Amino acid sequence: MVIITLQRKKCIGCNYCVELAPKQFQMSKKDGKSVLLHSKDKKGFFTIKSPDDSIFENALKAKEACPVNIISVKEN
Repeated sequence: MVIITLQRKKCIGCNYCVELAPKQFQMSKKDGKSVLLHSKDKKGFFTIKSPDDSIFENALKAKEACPVNIISVKEN
């Protein structure tokens, strides 16, 4: 199980997450911030839980590239 969390309000729109993990992230045309696809919002924290372990590596790269450290990636 892979758990990815995004603090969307703090996003600066650098686009690194989209470049490194396009299956999980895309940029919003409305405000230019990152969107975690298929996520659920809980008080500004957008989270997905995926049984697909193959997404872990790219999500981790996106987390490490994020200049404002708003992406969390865990593997259970």
